[in-house]
Amino acid sequence: MLDPKKIRVRYAPSPTGFLHIGGARSALFNYLFAKKHQGQFIIRIEDTDIERNVEGGEVSQIRDLKWLGIIPDESPLEPNPKYAPYRQMERLNTYQKYAQQLVKQGHAYECFCSEEELERSREEQLARGIAAPQYNRRCLHLSIAEKNNFIAQGRKPVIRIKLEDHLTIAFEDMVRGPVSFNNDDIGDWVLIKSNGIPTYNFAVVIDDYLMDITHVFRGEEHLSNTPKQIQVYRYLQFPMPQFGHMTIIVNEHGKKLSKRDASIVQFMSQYRDMGYLPEAIFNFILLLGWSPEGTQEIFTKAQAIAAFDAKRLSSSPSMFDPQKMNWLNNHYLKQMPEDAYWHFISPFIQKVPGIDQLKEQSVIQLAKTFKDQLAYGLQIVDLVKPILQPTFNFDDEATSLLQSQDGKKALALFIQKFSQLQDIQGPNIKEIFKAIQAETGLKGKPLFMPVRLKLTGQLHGAELANIIPILGKELTLKRLQA
Repeated sequence: MLDPKKIRVRYAPSPTGFLHIGGARSALFNYLFAKKHQGQFIIRIEDTDIERNVEGGEVSQIRDLKWLGIIPDESPLEPNPKYAPYRQMERLNTYQKYAQQLVKQGHAYECFCSEEELERSREEQLARGIAAPQYNRRCLHLSIAEKNNFIAQGRKPVIRIKLEDHLTIAFEDMVRGPVSFNNDDIGDWVLIKSNGIPTYNFAVVIDDYLMDITHVFRGEEHLSNTPKQIQVYRYLQFPMPQFGHMTIIVNEHGKKLSKRDASIVQFMSQYRDMGYLPEAIFNFILLLGWSPEGTQEIFTKAQAIAAFDAKRLSSSPSMFDPQKMNWLNNHYLKQMPEDAYWHFISPFIQKVPGIDQLKEQSVIQLAKTFKDQLAYGLQIVDLVKPILQPTFNFDDEATSLLQSQDGKKALALFIQKFSQLQDIQGPNIKEIFKAIQAETGLKGKPLFMPVRLKLTGQLHGAELANIIPILGKELTLKRLQA
């Protein structure tokens, strides 16, 4: 049984960019696991890749997680003094301490090899048919005189771990089951670089130990890092957390989701700016690699916490389905109370060219008209624009409808009856179409589409009974008769 007093999980991003869908998923599953077992969720910043760090990267990632409802119990912005600091660059002395301990114990050693020497060694190994070159341990047994000579030359050493030869590292992955690696396939890797900054695989062990992390859920790309980290745990005699490696996310073509794939929106800040609701994104990510026991697809945060079971994390790649995301967001939009919906959609509808020419009540009515159709907030610009600023670049289908005898007849009768109408509200517009249908027997496209095409230039859109009252009688007739 899990002890709720001890469960601590973390999401540890690098501030090298904004919150990506993959990072958000890792954070979410860690968060849900913690909350399900009354544990704690921590955000730690792994900022040792100083050349790639971007200004504002840390703040934006934490902000976007909070926007999603993934609220940390501890973070650099809300530290627990017992575990602070939460940025790796503020913990350099700690890493040096443990690295030197490993050196004294004979589990690590200083390496003075230059990049040129290392590259030459790699090339020689490749030439001998070694597919995965490793460090040749040239510096493992340097004398003090040799070290002093290198130091006099101005060389600054790295610290390498000395792996146990022929050792198989095996562990039980919470997602994948039994996994094993052999140290002979890894080689003596660097713990501390020559500039004093630790490598990821060393720093993460020290941090997870000192922060009492009990479970680690992370992406598949970290699976090969785990045996390296386990070796450090063994040498330092630290208790190990349980590991779970989530499978990759793929696009609709089965290819691994790449940040360079412009066909898919991938960053939380983009979704927020486009007018996706955090509840919808939360719900979508929840189902991206995890499945509930039943058929339920709509989950509140409380429901997700109650239902979450790490055993139901998928061991197969998860497909990113933009249509499902839009369906979920549309669901949440339709559930919004009218006041909340207007507050949400108002900034987006104000982007529509010409919207400032309408009275506020007409703008509100337009927003309500498209509520059930919207996949995301910014889409309202494309939906409303044809009403206020239509373009008439008709395709063959539209041209055929307008030039057909049925289309001409329906349009002429509509103009005639509409001209005589005093009250142009929705119900009366519907009555005109009913009357035309009764007179001519027309229905479907020949009945409605000619009017829609003349008013908006579109074959599809909001109900005409909602559009015409907003346009007004004069503008409606002007377009119909043009």
